Parts: sequence; structure tokens; C-alpha cells
Amino acid sequence: MNTQHNMEERLWNFIDGTASAEEKPVIEKLLESDTAWKEKYNELLEVTRLLQSSRLDAPSMRFTKNVMEEITKLHIAPATKTYINKKIIWSIGIFFIALFVGFLIYGFGQAGSGSGGEDMVAKNLNKIDFSKFFSNTWVNVFMMINVVLGLFLLDNYLGSKRKAYRKEA
Repeated sequence: MNTQHNMEERLWNFIDGTASAEEKPVIEKLLESDTAWKEKYNELLEVTRLLQSSRLDAPSMRFTKNVMEEITKLHIAPATKTYINKKIIWSIGIFFIALFVGFLIYGFGQAGSGSGGEDMVAKNLNKIDFSKFFSNTWVNVFMMINVVLGLFLLDNYLGSKRKAYRKEA
């Protein structure tokens, strides 16, 4: 395989005229005596002729316009506002909020179910050391990301309210 590659490389150099002066007579002798070299030389000459004779066609000036006109004929998917039912999204959100509130109520109810009642809950909450939770770097990063996302949500909400107010005025 290496000799085949070497032969092609030497023949390309010979055809292109970049072969050294010492190598040209050697390649000419090989072309006269060796049939494999001669066949490969004729093949590479044919490739060179084809490359020189072929001309790359440029696309027409209206190519982009033609493509865009064909795309407009196709059925385009409607905007998401038209096929997503907002009532379903709101009901899913309300379900998760109710689930979260239910877990909180259940958790506080289980904590206060001992003999002390509500005093027991207050005593247990005072015993919890919250500094362990908020001294962790990952918790701080998580809280910071949530605050930033909350501010984005608030900005989006207020922006939509401002646009609605401008439309009314």
C-alpha cells in the first residue's frame, strides 16, 4: 500500500512539473518499462484532463428566492400559543403547588403530633441549626440561581403588564 501511495505521489509530482530534475528521467524510464506505472500515469492524466475541462456551476441569482418561495408553499407549524392550552398548564401548576402545600402541612402536623403539641414544634424548630445548610457552596449557588430566575420571571410578568397597559391607553 505504501508503494502504491509513493507511486501516485511521484506521478502527481511528474504531471504537475514539481518533480526534481534527477527524478524526471527515472520516472520516464519506469513509464516506458513498467505497465503498472503506465496505467496509473494514464489514469492520473485522465483525472487531470477532467479537472481542467470541468467548470463549476454557480447557482442562479434567484436561487435563494426560489428556495424561500418553495418553503412558503409548505405547511408551517403554528405558533405555540395556538396549540398549547393555557388552562392545562395552569392546572398542572396548581396541582404541584397544592402537592407542596400538602406536604408542608403533613410534615408540620407530624412534627407537632407529640405530647407537647405546638410547643413541641417551636422547640424542635429552635434546635435546628440552619447554618449547616446555608454554609454549603452548592446550596448558595442554587439559591442565587433561583433568585436570578425569580427576578427574570418578575421582570417578564411586569413587562407583560406594562405592554397590556400601553395597549389600553
